[in-house]
Amino acid sequence: MSIDAPLPERSRPVQDQLTAAGVETTIRVLPDSARTAAEAAAAIECDVAAIANSLVFVADGEPVLVMTSGGHRVDLAVLTRSMGAEEVTMAPAPVVRSATGQAIGGVAPVGHPAPLRTFIDEALQEHDELWAAAGHPHTVMPLTFAQLRELTGGTVVPVA
Repeated sequence: MSIDAPLPERSRPVQDQLTAAGVETTIRVLPDSARTAAEAAAAIECDVAAIANSLVFVADGEPVLVMTSGGHRVDLAVLTRSMGAEEVTMAPAPVVRSATGQAIGGVAPVGHPAPLRTFIDEALQEHDELWAAAGHPHTVMPLTFAQLRELTGGTVVPVA
C-alpha cells in the first residue's frame, strides 16, 4: 500500500468531506484494483468481513447507499424489510455513477454529489477497524464503525 501516491480525481471529494467532518484517516492508494471485498481484504491483509462494501440499491424508485460487510451477501428480502421499503433492487451502473459520481468497485461512503440515504449492515459493528473504498477502485480508507455512522448518518439494519 502506498500513502505517498497522488489521490485519483474521484478520491478528492472523499478526502474533502472527511476533512470537513473532522475525520482523521488516510486514504491509501493501492497498486492494484480492489473492486471486490476479497481483492481489498487481500491487499490490506484484513478479514474480508471488515471490508465495508458500498452498494447502491434503488428503493421505491430512489437510489440509496447500503454499507455491507464483505463477509456475506445482502438478502434482498431482509434488506427490503429492514428499510421499510416496498421494492428494492440493485442499481444499474449508470444509476450508481449518477448518484455517487464514482464507479462500481470504488464507491465510497461519502464524497457524492448529494448525500444519499444510507443504511449500514449491523455486522460491521463487530470490527474495531473497517476498510471502505475511497472513490476509486485503487483507493481505500480505514474507519471505525462510529466514524462510518457519523459520516453517512446511516441507519444500522440487518441485511443478511
